[in-house]
Amino acid sequence: MKRKWKRSAMALFSGAILMLAACGNNSSAPEEESSTDQPAQEEEAQKYTIGVTQIVEHPSLNAAFDGFKAALEEAGIDAEYDVQIAQGDNSANTSIANNLVSAGVDLIFANSTPSAQAAASATSDIPIIFTSVTDAEGAELVESNENPGGNVTGTVDTHPDAIPNTLKFLKEELNAEKVGMVFNSGEQNSRAQVDSIKQLIEDEGLGLEIVEASVATSADVKQAAESLVGSVDSMYTITDNTVVSALESVVSVANDNNIPMMVGEFDSVERGGFGAYGFEYYDIGYEAGQMAVKVLKGESEPAEMPVQYPQNLKFVINKETADAVGIEIKDEWNAEDVKELEK
Repeated sequence: MKRKWKRSAMALFSGAILMLAACGNNSSAPEEESSTDQPAQEEEAQKYTIGVTQIVEHPSLNAAFDGFKAALEEAGIDAEYDVQIAQGDNSANTSIANNLVSAGVDLIFANSTPSAQAAASATSDIPIIFTSVTDAEGAELVESNENPGGNVTGTVDTHPDAIPNTLKFLKEELNAEKVGMVFNSGEQNSRAQVDSIKQLIEDEGLGLEIVEASVATSADVKQAAESLVGSVDSMYTITDNTVVSALESVVSVANDNNIPMMVGEFDSVERGGFGAYGFEYYDIGYEAGQMAVKVLKGESEPAEMPVQYPQNLKFVINKETADAVGIEIKDEWNAEDVKELEK
């Protein structure tokens, strides 16, 4: 009996050892799972929240945002976008900026001058990358284009040659004398452009007269355009967000009265403007996105990245509009048809 007891005891003891070993193996399983989960945690840490503030919706600004997103996607940035549109309301614009700061987004993409100004006023800590801004220095967004010096930088929507070329074309090719301009004088970027145009006309002795028609909202645009009929022989619509959001109103007035209207960018040519020395807003949005990638990856800071100008300037004409206002397109203009642009 004693031997049988001893054998039974040994069997129980051996079983217990096996059970303990098994338990030991099971206890290591969570550690293995934890180690396999670690890369997932690291990957999750690389997901960013981008706050997007945009003053109003229109094709140019929307194209810039598309370009921005494309740049981040191509760089492998996993981003979630908190998109908020002010619909032309400056008080809403300020609220949007404050909301994005309160939400603690990783970066703010400010699409337009008013949007960038509101964001810059709301935070000095969160990096801000702008585009569709005309005069970054005049808007007090940066200390200088070469050395921004703060948490804000980006791409502007004015090529140095765009306005001079446009004014020269109006004078020399369209024989313009009085140029009508509808714009929102409350938009800093618009006021800066008009003042720049007037100064350039004076400096270059171009002999053009600017006839202003100011608006406050997009609802005022058509009436302002109509007020110019009979007083001007041409029109020039700059990159004013209020006017561009209601561009068809100006186009109809200009074309119905055989008034050629130069515009500030290609989307406005596609929508019926006569012609423009411009660039693709998608491109400046993409370039702003590339700047954002550098910030998010820790490769650079806004203070160190100079403000960028559009890289490619083209002359584009809407041939249908030219026919509508009775202007024959000359070969020496070297103009592209808006329909030939790559979409």
